Amino acid sequence: MKPIPVNTPLLKGNELKYLSECISTGWISSEGPFIGAFEENFSTYNNRKYGIAVSNGSAALDIAVKALGIGVGDEVIMPTFTIISPVQSVVTADAIPVLIDSDPLTWNMDVTQIEAKITARTKAILVVHIYGLPVDMDPVLALAKKYNLKIIEDAAEMHGQTYNSKMCGSFGDISIFSFYPNKHITTGEGGMLLTDDEHLAARCKKLRNLCFEPNGPRFVHNELGWNYRMTNMQAALGLAQLEQLEEFISIKRNMGLNYHSALSHLKQKGYQLPLTSTSYAENIYWVFGIVAPTESEKEDLVDYLTKHKIGTRPFFWCMHEQPVFKKMGLFKNEKYPVAEKLARNGFYLPSGLGLTTDELTAITTCIHEKIV
Repeated sequence: MKPIPVNTPLLKGNELKYLSECISTGWISSEGPFIGAFEENFSTYNNRKYGIAVSNGSAALDIAVKALGIGVGDEVIMPTFTIISPVQSVVTADAIPVLIDSDPLTWNMDVTQIEAKITARTKAILVVHIYGLPVDMDPVLALAKKYNLKIIEDAAEMHGQTYNSKMCGSFGDISIFSFYPNKHITTGEGGMLLTDDEHLAARCKKLRNLCFEPNGPRFVHNELGWNYRMTNMQAALGLAQLEQLEEFISIKRNMGLNYHSALSHLKQKGYQLPLTSTSYAENIYWVFGIVAPTESEKEDLVDYLTKHKIGTRPFFWCMHEQPVFKKMGLFKNEKYPVAEKLARNGFYLPSGLGLTTDELTAITTCIHEKIV
């Protein structure tokens, strides 16, 4: 059987046309008309006033933390079950990440545990929407208002998703997206910050461009930033992908429902499949995850799929168990049992937009052969 990778992007719109325009006009660097067009169209799609395109999602998080003035000794509340980027951005700003366990059904941060972690030093809540369903935002927004906290919304996996009919990516003082190739739309690498605050938007633009002074003498700097600029070629790709986002969401939802239909027997064997919906959102299946009853059963199934050339990817590994943070003395003796179970027993199946019906059938047939 031909190998089935865990992700295959879908590039079937105006991608080649727009990229060819970059080549023919010579606009290949971080200046060019596609950057402004992509920023404007993506921010408008998400009902935000300002979009700031950057080199990747992790860069967007670095900028968000610094733009909000989060620094030495400030505490930021966030999930332990996530990729390392959010915690890394906080730690490298010399601030303190404060972790929250996961909700066992949605796999997102358990928002009922947030208030107990708020102290006089808490500066922000960093929300990370996980795998296709959004965090329950209303309680988070209420806490932010009650305690005068900032919200950073990591919507890297939520392109086009809504929470109670409002766009994910519209809730944060600053919201961020990633356009890595496994996302619903891609620019190869790439990311974007969204905000409604004119001052924050200007601050983010300055930080992404080495903190050049907008109105000052060239090459004279008063503070440090980064070179986190997106290129015109990346923006051209993103603009073409954005034109297809609604279709992509439909493809992903169909893929998720087909997996559910074909794998429903796993639930009788103790496996957990993703929720199709909550009271506030319908799953967009950034990935289709499975949580096995035990770690050994997960490894057994993953090994079987690997032998049949079917790619899988383990779930995120918890932040409080990351060796790099343990060496730094962070999260000593902290335990988050729900997230730890997800990390050990969870993995996801091929979920890319380019996954064909035949490939999905081959995957589910293989699982049926292993687990009757």
